[in-house]
Amino acid sequence: MSNHISKTVEVPFDEGNKRLDQVAARLFPEFSRSRLQQWIKDGQLTVDGNTIRGRDKLTGGEKLVLEAELEAEGQWLPEDIPLDIVFEDEHILVLNKPANLVVHPAAGNYTGTLLNGLLHHCPDLINIPRAGIVHRLDKDTTGLMVVAKTLQAQTHLVAQLQDRSMGREYEAVVQGHMISGGTVDEPINRHGTQRTKMAVSPMGKEAITHYRVLHKFPGHTYVRLKLETGRTHQIRVHMSHLGFPLVGDATYAARQRLMKGIGPELRQLLAIFPRQALHARQLGLHHPANEEYMEWDIELPDDFAILLNTLAEDEERDD
Repeated sequence: MSNHISKTVEVPFDEGNKRLDQVAARLFPEFSRSRLQQWIKDGQLTVDGNTIRGRDKLTGGEKLVLEAELEAEGQWLPEDIPLDIVFEDEHILVLNKPANLVVHPAAGNYTGTLLNGLLHHCPDLINIPRAGIVHRLDKDTTGLMVVAKTLQAQTHLVAQLQDRSMGREYEAVVQGHMISGGTVDEPINRHGTQRTKMAVSPMGKEAITHYRVLHKFPGHTYVRLKLETGRTHQIRVHMSHLGFPLVGDATYAARQRLMKGIGPELRQLLAIFPRQALHARQLGLHHPANEEYMEWDIELPDDFAILLNTLAEDEERDD
């Protein structure tokens, strides 16, 4: 399945003496730079009917003609996987991801992913890189995600992630008694020896997490977190780095720390809690078509709510 693109633009004279790939990025902002560069190489983006190199300079007044095919981006198969859709129009789709759902196919998880479900719901997404997925949640993290339904929307949303204008707030329960909120500004990189893990590293990419305390329990803290950057496992790594790993995080919490005098109900729940207690609570973005700011807030899933209720009951019992 493919979609044909046919566009013609004239190069403004004030774009003279600039590279073709740079001018094309400005005149075709709905497409990524890498995609435009490939089309230039393939001769699908021509200048006055001629194929030239992306680094060649223009003089102004030329006619750029784009005749290209949007090819299917992968060999993934659609699957009928239920989606909890919070908002949808012809440009974007916002959904509430459940726990135990991998977002994107990878080694060991080629089927049964959110991407497979998206392709069943909207088959045209096969023409969009990563089926329109612009940011991910870990398999066992719940909450809000946005998916682009067009190339233009994807380019717009990726730009919002890069310039940090997309708002993403999370809620979590961490081990330990956190005194106050703050900011973690520590770069994150792949772990030196355990390749499935990430770690704070001076050689890593910039990673900034803001956090504030919502409630202090005797041995745990309920926190709200805001991401400036979106590194893999960022919240989990940063909270563990502070010494407050997430409840249920088998990867970044060495072991469950239990206070003396904890009640049997809470002790049992913490022993069996099946995932990291992390929920993408709020998402805010500028709509790709009209720049209108939109925001969504999604309730906590049942297991997270039960965890908070059990912590609160144990706190009352302890008083």
